[in-house]
Amino acid sequence: MPRSENQKLKLLYLMKLFSEQTDDHHGLTVQEIAGKLAGYGIAADRKTLYQDFEELTRFGFDVVSEKQGRSTVYHAGARHFELALLVDSVQAAKFIPESMSRDLIRKLEALTSVHEARLLQRQVVITGRTKSANRKVLYNVDLLHTAISENRQVTFHYFQWNVKKEQVLRHGGALYCVSPWCLTWDDEYYYLVAFDSEKQKVKHYRVDKMLDLAVTGKAREGQAAFQDFNPAKYARSLFGMYSGEEVTVALEGKNEMAAVLIDRFGTDLTLIPKGKDRFTAHVTVMLSSQFLGWIMALGDGLKITGPDLALKRMKEEVRRLSRQYLKK
Repeated sequence: MPRSENQKLKLLYLMKLFSEQTDDHHGLTVQEIAGKLAGYGIAADRKTLYQDFEELTRFGFDVVSEKQGRSTVYHAGARHFELALLVDSVQAAKFIPESMSRDLIRKLEALTSVHEARLLQRQVVITGRTKSANRKVLYNVDLLHTAISENRQVTFHYFQWNVKKEQVLRHGGALYCVSPWCLTWDDEYYYLVAFDSEKQKVKHYRVDKMLDLAVTGKAREGQAAFQDFNPAKYARSLFGMYSGEEVTVALEGKNEMAAVLIDRFGTDLTLIPKGKDRFTAHVTVMLSSQFLGWIMALGDGLKITGPDLALKRMKEEVRRLSRQYLKK
């Protein structure tokens, strides 16, 4: 039998076979593997296949053997990541448009066996979720990472939706020019945290609402503002990523509210007991209507006790709601 040109690629075809047709729940016997290799024009016998399995293992490819009744089957071992988690993340991410989500999931499925790919596809439910309409969002993310690594400013148009579901440019249609410092994830959206030189302050922008994003030749500014910047702390201080004046707010609550605060602000939060069933705490937040609404939603379990600015804002919000919903 003449030697096939594919014979030199035997190990590569073996890896392809293991990757695409086997997993923790689906294995192949030596005879089955030899038969499938023959379909590629590759000759293989039991002895040489055992040697091939050893070569793949030395290379770092995990070949697992298991007894199934009287037979021994072989399959690919642990994958490098949990594909189901990646698929769920792509599916849930609001900033990725629906059509792009489907494309990404199909690419992820190609990294697993045909058996697991079918299972992944059955669990995918995208239609009906709120998804971004901006197909350039992943391009924007990549471009922003480039600007950050190259220490460059960026320009972009920024839009909002009107009642006709039309994109309306903010800032009078003028370009924004900011210094990008980091990307953060909140409420399933990507946000750029940047320094606005004109306003001399740290601001954030939703990446999927950026249009015409470009990297400039100007060096970034705002080094002092970001010298001790903590992205996680910044994200925790915002509610729904709405801005406001940064204030350290004093809170008093029932002990069962401790879990709510820890979930929101992390385990570094200091809780001071007050009597047997209450505690006090201080949290730094952007004082926005969203934060005040969050406090209201917790009912009588938690209340603001200071400073005067926060109490004043809460009272104004209560009066506004009273006028809005109780007027005759």
